[in-house]
Amino acid sequence: MSEVHKYVGFAVVALFTMGWIWGLAGWISRRGPGDRFWNWLTVAQVVAIVQALIGITLLILGRRPTTWLHYVYGFGPIAILAVAHAMAREEQFRARPWVPFALASFICFGLSLRALLTGLGIG
Repeated sequence: MSEVHKYVGFAVVALFTMGWIWGLAGWISRRGPGDRFWNWLTVAQVVAIVQALIGITLLILGRRPTTWLHYVYGFGPIAILAVAHAMAREEQFRARPWVPFALASFICFGLSLRALLTGLGIG
């Protein structure tokens, strides 16, 4: 199961990398990221939740990470995405609701990369 957790971890990092680069490109072009960005967001959220569930399953089975920070880095993206959902509903983001998710994906990229590295024993 931990091998699955590792490979899904790589997928989570890749998905969040796509999100913030996509958002940055939308910001630079001043056209936004397009409608497919919302499909990406759905996939990224589902994969992040599945990754968290795999981690919880490993925890229940007695497999513990080497550092408690792995929990912070691992569950942080879910909390950050929840904040992005709240921010996207705010008046200041009505015209560009994708902006909080692009910013959140940058933070989630960093957190999930750090979770992956601690899980691999790097750093």
